[in-house]
Amino acid sequence: MNDAASLAGRVAIVTGGARGIGEAYVRALHGAGAHVVIADVLTGEGHALAEELGASFAHLDVTDEAAWTRVVDGVLAEHGAVDVLVNNAGIANAAPIEHFTLRKWNAVLAVNLTGTFLGCRAVVPAMKAAGRGSIINISSVEGLRGSVHLHGYTASKFAVRGLTKSLAVELGPAGIRVNSIHPGLILTEMTTRIDPGVLIVPLARPGVPADLAGTVLFLAGDASAYVTGTETVVDGGMTAGIPHH
Repeated sequence: MNDAASLAGRVAIVTGGARGIGEAYVRALHGAGAHVVIADVLTGEGHALAEELGASFAHLDVTDEAAWTRVVDGVLAEHGAVDVLVNNAGIANAAPIEHFTLRKWNAVLAVNLTGTFLGCRAVVPAMKAAGRGSIINISSVEGLRGSVHLHGYTASKFAVRGLTKSLAVELGPAGIRVNSIHPGLILTEMTTRIDPGVLIVPLARPGVPADLAGTVLFLAGDASAYVTGTETVVDGGMTAGIPHH
């Protein structure tokens, strides 16, 4: 069964789906036949994308527990199911450790880790009732290796990787699969300050959001029916070798 057939009629929520990498996920899932709910704090861009595709938009601050309940209840009321959740919303901040404030730390963990936890928890009852579901947590290559100044981001992405594995073990008997994706340098508004030339990428180019779409389609669909608890790295080979100058 191909991915398009496996997603026809299914319902997917994508956090941070209004632009950037999240928008690429939204477009791919929509193209594969899913009804996509774009969940974001960017109301204008989210509504515009939803109108363009014939998708839905829900305003969501992923750190807000009550907002998660409202959004998931609304999706269930309108569509009767949540088959796929892509926890994509994320932020980054940076500073040397002696200048890395508690405010910076709390801000990045609240979105990247707590937001992912709240999303997973919110959709599990509906997925258990359906006897199936795919949760896709977007981590990073910083969830595999350390990175200078990105202390909160790195800690959050390692934690998302660990949360993914504990949920995969717990939820597997209920038919719910949980996997993480680990992008490398992807060209978005969030990465404009990073010079691609300082990174060793075997494929010799930074990634673009569309480079991640196929992995999301695979993990969302029936082609990955026996895949859970995995970490899929999409980084052009950046973490495959030992860096040399």
